[in-house]
Order: sequence, then structure tokens, then C-alpha cells
Amino acid sequence: MNRISAWGMLIAIIMVAVLAPAAGAAPADYGRVVINNASQKAGLAPVVFDHWVHRAKYTCRLCHVDIGFGMKAGADVITAADNGKGLYCGVCHNGKPVFAACSADKSDVKRCERCHSQGKSVRPAVDFAAVTAKLPKDKFGNGVNWEKAAEDGSIKLIDYIEGVSIKKPAQTVQKDFTIKPKSAGMAEIVFSHKKHSLWNGCEVCHPEIFKQGSTKYSMDDIKAKKFCGVCHGTVAFPQEDCSRCHSKPVK
Repeated sequence: MNRISAWGMLIAIIMVAVLAPAAGAAPADYGRVVINNASQKAGLAPVVFDHWVHRAKYTCRLCHVDIGFGMKAGADVITAADNGKGLYCGVCHNGKPVFAACSADKSDVKRCERCHSQGKSVRPAVDFAAVTAKLPKDKFGNGVNWEKAAEDGSIKLIDYIEGVSIKKPAQTVQKDFTIKPKSAGMAEIVFSHKKHSLWNGCEVCHPEIFKQGSTKYSMDDIKAKKFCGVCHGTVAFPQEDCSRCHSKPVK
């Protein structure tokens, strides 16, 4: 483990208390989203969505840009009718690449409960331990280093869906740059556009999360789920993993 200052360790402990999943939560729970904008109104249990299942196969950009899912939980009202029209989950869950998202016949309880599973004893279709057993390990979040998994080929990310995505010429990726922290003695932050653009493209972060000229933000902003905190602490590795960002020691 990389050494960090006593101050950095204190901040990490504080952030664990604020951001980490509840005590006893399973690694697979990290990044879990419960979707209930329309479920209970339709007489169904809320949908339990596990990010890890999808990020093992697809880029974040594919779902949040090409398909159009909002970045905040609850931002979209997803209905069975929408899915049936090939929108939202129905882009992929249409019975062809994978099981259909919704059934016109609610008597097909087992299929409904594959997604509408909150509060129900439903065996997951995909086992977290089995899928992640051979993936690179990490210290925080769900215990998987997804960045390394993509780099070493452990996972093959899909970033294009025929009929939905638009092919664009690749852009030149900016070089890594460092950000100097305000606190003396803290290691500098090394930010990699290459690593982020692999998952997000440019569109996930710009211009909604990082507007041009938005160069000043603090850990308080990030803990409030702004800037880096939109993803880090919810789906991407959490903020208590200080050394993943503060990786350039001060000489």
C-alpha cells in the first residue's frame, strides 16, 4: 500500500464513514441503484440495478450518452411501454441480445422479478463472485480494479450499438496532467484523460459535469457528489482510495 500522510489517513477515515456502503454490505452492493419511479405504481417491486453487471461488458458512455440514461438516480421515468418501444433498457433487453426487459403479460412473474426484485428472494442471474474471481483486485468499492481489467484485457468493453450509436472519428487524447492540492504535504493528483475517455468518451464529463473554465473545486464539492464525486463514491472507485488520485509524491 502506498504511504499517505497522517492528514490524508484521517481524511480517508472520515470519508469511509460518510461514503462507504453500510457495515456488512456485500461488495456487489457497491454502485447499486434502486429504480422506483414507475414500478410500484404499476403494481411491481422496485427495480434493483447493479452497475457491476453492466460495466463488466459496456462503457459508461454507451448507456449514459448513446442510450441516454441520466447520470442521477431517479432522473428518468422508465416504463414498460418505453422498454417495449426499444428505449432505455429495451435497447438491449429486447429478447435478442439478452432477455426482454418487460412482458406484456404480468403473469410472467419470474421474468418480471429478474429486475423488479427489491424485497424479494430472487437468485441473481449472474453471480458476482464467479464473474469477478479472476479480475484484478482493489482495496475499496466492490473490490475490483475495473481500470486494470480493461487495460489487461480481462474484460472487453463494448462501446457501440448498431442503430443507436453513431460512429465518430477518434479524437486525440490529451496528455496526463497534475493538480496541486491545497494541503501541504499531500501527494499531487495525476489526472488521465486517456483512462477516463476509455469509459466515458468526452461526452459524459463535458460539458455537464466539467464546464469549460471549471478549474476550482474542493473535496467538499466532491463529497457533495459534484465534479469527480458524480461517479467516484457512487459507481467508480470511492474517494477514500486517496492514493489512486493523489499518486505523485511531493518532493
